[in-house]
Amino acid sequence: MAKHPRNFRFCSQIPFGMRYHQPNQLLDAARAMRTVRSHAKNWNIDAKRIGILGFSAGGHLAANLSTRFDAGKPDAKDEIERVSSRPDLMILLYPVITMGTLTHQGSKLNLLGENPSPDLVKLYSNELHVTKETPPTFIAHAVADPAVPVENSLMFAEALRKAKVPFELHFYEKGPHGYGLAPTNPVLASWTNRCADWLRLHEFAKSQNRER
Repeated sequence: MAKHPRNFRFCSQIPFGMRYHQPNQLLDAARAMRTVRSHAKNWNIDAKRIGILGFSAGGHLAANLSTRFDAGKPDAKDEIERVSSRPDLMILLYPVITMGTLTHQGSKLNLLGENPSPDLVKLYSNELHVTKETPPTFIAHAVADPAVPVENSLMFAEALRKAKVPFELHFYEKGPHGYGLAPTNPVLASWTNRCADWLRLHEFAKSQNRER
């Protein structure tokens, strides 16, 4: 799998007095997806096998793009804007999904600002926007997560199920928020093997014959 990180705006790069709120994050993510897809031939990657991965608030952004992508504008002057921003596959680790009652309040504030309207809250509650076109999804979350309630993953998985989108869901009974690759915890670290199996299932990784 080829990895192509891109350079985009950070809060420190935003002019004084402005905040990096919505919809800038979504616009940047969409641009990144289009950039990779438009350069697929030059970068020797498959334009139909480009995924997105997000941890925590990054999971919200990944899910946001995966439920609000567009096909591109064929008549755009910018060639990059002509291609689709849809990820072909999505990996979410302890993601923030909703902006409703069970959200992570810090993420909600950073994204939507203070006192967002009910319509804005609904727009950025990803579980409300899943369709049959949402890409196949892998989710892992610790039930005991003290920061992002596990219900975020449950709600998204249920929405995927109702839309008949393929998904795989793994819960760990114990674990903190933000465990990442969990190098010191072999139980939590097992998510990478489960994810690798799932990537092979969807032909995003080569098959391997190995015993577990």
